[in-house]
Amino acid sequence: MIVFDLRCPHGHAFEGWFASGEEFTRQQDAGLVRCPVCDDAHVERQPSAKVRVRKGAAVAPATATAPAPAESVAGFPPELIAKLREIVRNTEDVGERFPEEARKIHYEEAEKRSIRGKASREEAEALAEEGIEFAPLPPILTGETH
Repeated sequence: MIVFDLRCPHGHAFEGWFASGEEFTRQQDAGLVRCPVCDDAHVERQPSAKVRVRKGAAVAPATATAPAPAESVAGFPPELIAKLREIVRNTEDVGERFPEEARKIHYEEAEKRSIRGKASREEAEALAEEGIEFAPLPPILTGETH
């Protein structure tokens, strides 16, 4: 077993446990090693220590682990962040058309569905005044931080 200290291009540090250096490379090439904070797949190995596991010992599948508590996302468990990201991925990204699409759905001019997109502060205020419910998504869930 090898423990690698990893870092994404945005400075988030975390560790990953792998069966070997080759296994890390295989998972990295397949896009499976991702930052648990921003979900970026461009992670780099930092100097780290080797962990020896005695022969025959049970070993968990090699995956990147969550950041240390000091680096957690607002104290939320990594499993919750992953589930929220999954929910966001299952919405339709309407981009700059968000205010228009939100109105169409609210006034039943378009099918009801989960959407996400962008709105200026003024557009968001106008939607709220019309009684159209929406919530801003934190960048940590949308992957649009960088």
